[in-house]
Amino acid sequence: MLDLNASVLLIYTGGTIGMMEDEETGALKSFNFNYLRAHVPELVRLKFHVDSAQFKQPIDSSDMEPRKWAELVRIIEINYDRYDGFVILHGTDTMAYSAAALSFMLENLNKPVIFTGSQLPIGKIRTDGKENLITALEIAVDKNSFGQVFVPEVCIFFQNLLMRGNRTTKINAANFKAFNSFNFPVLAEAGTYIRYRHDLIHRPPEGAKPKFYYLLDPNVTIIKLFPGISEEILKAIINIPNLKGVVLETYGAGNAPCMCWFLSLLEEGVKKGIVMVNVTQCASGSVEMNRYLAGKSLKDIGVLSGYDMTTEAAVAKLMFLFGQRLTPQEVKRQMTVSIAGEMNTES
Repeated sequence: MLDLNASVLLIYTGGTIGMMEDEETGALKSFNFNYLRAHVPELVRLKFHVDSAQFKQPIDSSDMEPRKWAELVRIIEINYDRYDGFVILHGTDTMAYSAAALSFMLENLNKPVIFTGSQLPIGKIRTDGKENLITALEIAVDKNSFGQVFVPEVCIFFQNLLMRGNRTTKINAANFKAFNSFNFPVLAEAGTYIRYRHDLIHRPPEGAKPKFYYLLDPNVTIIKLFPGISEEILKAIINIPNLKGVVLETYGAGNAPCMCWFLSLLEEGVKKGIVMVNVTQCASGSVEMNRYLAGKSLKDIGVLSGYDMTTEAAVAKLMFLFGQRLTPQEVKRQMTVSIAGEMNTES
């Protein structure tokens, strides 16, 4: 049920949806957010109120960084009591990272925060941006008969699907179906009606107040395994000054080489206090470190299972936890439990 008295804050960070084509070069460049309204006349026909905010300098999502995530959190916190929901227009390349990060930085949400964007600029005739934008806005104010919002969590809406933000990854650079949530069902599907999976939606504890976090620690990295990875390269990564966390992208169900030098270097990192989290390179599936000897060897030296977390969620979670000044042991404990619906720990 749409609340006709509701209001949404539309936050423009940059990205393809808000770009126009340079007539001389054909390159895409950012234009002022106000022009977006001219290309989406349907906005004035919405039955609820829509205000807008934007970064001082819109950015390509390739330039997204933790400092910008904190800026988004600040915009939401300052305006939290004034709006029923928030829609963030964001470039697709790093949208999954941003949605994952905000799922941890915005705790006990009781209002929707919906990321969306497009594969074609809003001014293009065949743009996917209009439908993504309008439906995301409607979801942001959709409530039940008791006045409670349907989706009080950070999500991504794209190509008719509403997905949990920290469960989503970009899968296609050229297709309108740019995102998928492989290891968790979609929260809603938009067709003639918007059909919600209410049983899957993450809700805050009764009476819990929203909390807003700003500190992130970027001293984490990703190591993607491949046949032929060298001892010199792995040693250089493990010895990066101030490195605190590693997301280890392994094969299949969490498997890795069993060479002595490989395991020895990882164990050296663990003993130095580096938190290492094992996630699979596969698009779907979960890490099962007891399934094969190659995975059990990682477990034995102290590498943690990331279960079915996406790489984006694992990176954002490590940054968030270390940003809260937790010790490596405390971070390890938090990495093995789901704190925002980001993983399933049951095998």
